[in-house]
Amino acid sequence: MSVIDEEHVRGGVFKDINPEDEDAQPTEIESLCMNCYETGKTRLLLTKIPFFREIIISSFTCSQCHWTNTEIQSAGRIQEQGVSYTLKLKSKEDMNREVVKTDSATTRILELDFEIPAFTQKGSLSTIEGLLDRAVAGLEQDQPIRRATDPDVANKLDQFIQRLKKLKDVEEEFTLIIDDPSGNSFIENPFAPQKDQALSVSHYKRTPEQNAALGIQDYEPEQDDKPANDLETMRNEVLVFNTNCPECNSPASTNMKLVQIPHFKEVIIMATNCDSCGHRTNEVKSGGATEELGTRITLHLTDPADMSRDLLKSETCSVLIPELEFELGMAALGGKFTTLEGLLKDIKELIVTKNPFTCGDSATTDTAEKLEVFGKKIDKIIAGQMDVHIILDDPAGNSYLQNIYAPDPDPEMNLEKYTRTFEQNEDLGLNDMKTEGYAAVD
Repeated sequence: MSVIDEEHVRGGVFKDINPEDEDAQPTEIESLCMNCYETGKTRLLLTKIPFFREIIISSFTCSQCHWTNTEIQSAGRIQEQGVSYTLKLKSKEDMNREVVKTDSATTRILELDFEIPAFTQKGSLSTIEGLLDRAVAGLEQDQPIRRATDPDVANKLDQFIQRLKKLKDVEEEFTLIIDDPSGNSFIENPFAPQKDQALSVSHYKRTPEQNAALGIQDYEPEQDDKPANDLETMRNEVLVFNTNCPECNSPASTNMKLVQIPHFKEVIIMATNCDSCGHRTNEVKSGGATEELGTRITLHLTDPADMSRDLLKSETCSVLIPELEFELGMAALGGKFTTLEGLLKDIKELIVTKNPFTCGDSATTDTAEKLEVFGKKIDKIIAGQMDVHIILDDPAGNSYLQNIYAPDPDPEMNLEKYTRTFEQNEDLGLNDMKTEGYAAVD
């Protein structure tokens, strides 16, 4: 319609308007004319329709190009239910009934099989006659062009327009229906508060499609496949929850994502970033249950390209390098989803860099030299200059090392399944876990 000055809106355009005030005057605002882009004037009036509700009447006039426009908007909220008005028009007096038609209302005339769909016209406050005149004006708008391009369609439309105009004489009874999902349209009952025998009003519950059209809630069409459950939602989204930084205890956010590892299983990757101190950490949890058998993966490193293999080390996995007589216990480093190179760098950082016995008063020359030699050997393994084996031993069976030849067997990798010992089950807390008949009363 027109663009209202933002300062007037911020200043509270409607603060002095009272629908109960019989002497209320319209509020006038300078507005931009959308026809000639000069300054025009908008008049706003909040009024109340008897036996209905409050509405805002807006009228714009441009003194430069003389363009005018009038609209109405509901001053209230979208109603709990939609409303449908059905009016049997029998006399010319019925043409004078007041009508409030919102943007979301659909208008039908059954005898002509005529419909004005929702959201194709701006809201209006008029009469039944004015409603018909507006429909006729809309149909006649492009008739000159149709007569030049498609005379047959134009002639048929002229005949229909004449039938529509003839309705105003009410020579025959006809039915007008206004259906508004927002519940804010209205047809006057001149006999109110008594019942109008020619007018029927019904309320109904909106469909999801109608709610979506009104912007109340999102609507997704039904699909043949099953609706997404919580697990499927997690696969497609990164979940974020608030936590505290383990280093400085400042508020931080943790991202969590469910990831499917090809030829293996699902895992949960969790990453925490602290904006205060810059600390970053990540952790991997198995997305499944403890396997029936433990897993031992042995990889013979023969090529520097092996460093780029994806690797999942669960929190229950031990890492062994026999050539270095090295073993990393299953509680160290926690769960990680990284590459083989990343795992070796984490081992070096844990053993050499962050080792408290390599610095301060507790450091000894002999220990420092041994750890320095160990760090250099790790660097040689990463560079592909040492012939070693990497063993991932996971009693829970939830660790993984990428097979670059998949789905064919990897000639340099051996995957072994084994039965856990009592001690391993004890470490995993499985010996005291009762999975059958736990609800039975002794």
